[in-house]
Amino acid sequence: MRFHHFDDVQDHLDGLGLFNMDFGLDRMRKALAALGLDHPPFVTAQIVGTNGKGSTSTFLACLARAHGVKTGLYTSPHFVTPRERIRIDGRMLPESAWPALAERVMQAAPALTYFEFLTVLGLLAFAEAGVDFVVLEAGLGGHYDATSAAPVQAVCFTPIGMDHEKILGPTLTDIATDKAQAMRPGVPAFAAPQEEEALACLRRTAQEKGAELHETADLPFPETPLGLAGPHQRVNARLALAAWTWLASRHGWAQRPEAVASGLAAAHFPGRFQRLPAQGLRPPLILDGAHNPHGLRALEQALLDARITPSAVIFSCLADKDVTHMLPFVRRIAGDAPLFVPTIQDNERAMSGEDLARLLAEGRGAARTEAVQRVSLALREAARCVPPEGAEQHSVLLCGSLYLLGEFFILHPDALERELV
Repeated sequence: MRFHHFDDVQDHLDGLGLFNMDFGLDRMRKALAALGLDHPPFVTAQIVGTNGKGSTSTFLACLARAHGVKTGLYTSPHFVTPRERIRIDGRMLPESAWPALAERVMQAAPALTYFEFLTVLGLLAFAEAGVDFVVLEAGLGGHYDATSAAPVQAVCFTPIGMDHEKILGPTLTDIATDKAQAMRPGVPAFAAPQEEEALACLRRTAQEKGAELHETADLPFPETPLGLAGPHQRVNARLALAAWTWLASRHGWAQRPEAVASGLAAAHFPGRFQRLPAQGLRPPLILDGAHNPHGLRALEQALLDARITPSAVIFSCLADKDVTHMLPFVRRIAGDAPLFVPTIQDNERAMSGEDLARLLAEGRGAARTEAVQRVSLALREAARCVPPEGAEQHSVLLCGSLYLLGEFFILHPDALERELV
């Protein structure tokens, strides 16, 4: 027994390397077969796309739970602990459950990557817990993503945009083609509104694979409050509801309007236009993990709809992102407000705050653009920019890489309290 405590599992994961990738699904398929998960005892929906995967996954899981269906939810990345990635009926898998599960995964497949190991462990945990339904958020792409090795009964495609170009390819067609490969013959696929180029890829792949494609743009949607804020979340919620309606009908699960409303209203996912009131020296905040042009466009619209003008903006991203096309969005969102650019810590892919601040400063005239060493310092400086009344409409906006938000949550774990149970 090599795993006695959760920390032993954490040490193993750290040793694998968070960003280590080794494309191919053979390791995953062999691991799932060895553990009897090639024919799992639950219904599964896979969520693929560029933006909105976590939100759509959350909406779908909440819809199932509201109808009394025991549900496993697998998402990535995490902010503070890998435990955030694996939830059963909204609760993180207890630390005490991890060692035995990790031991079984290790015995079945000792050569898995970080993401593969967690994916198999999550599926095994769901099977052991006797869940009825599993929502699997894909990590990167679709063709060789570890989640694509799992048998599924539905695939959902959130909006596809430019991201991970160095891995998936330099054009939207390249990216959409890779993600579309998550389709399986005879398995229904559900698509949120897409750029025409991406939609063409989805339609072509569906025809090639014999997968019925359901486009959700014009589907009816109830006028009900959503637990996640921003106009773009209606797109994600509609996609989730379309998949839920089909799956519930197919598997004999209940479909009740009041449960739909409560499920959509209960959705909560940290770092998705998450609003936090002022607390102590911490200013009122909006947290958003917009880290590519498509996500920043949605964030810009959400701020306009909410009539929020940030008093200051804190932004940083990874160096392998499409930084050039993100710059105009960040400048517009910041307007004349001070813009603070920390360097993401302990991340080999992080872009230097100094370099990013230099690029963002171009075209901002006399507006303050300043590189800072850490997010804690950026928060301290940004707090000084909030008007004395601290109105919510003058919050500080902290946005960009999810790893930047992770640093914030480590400093302020209370902001994750609703999830960390």
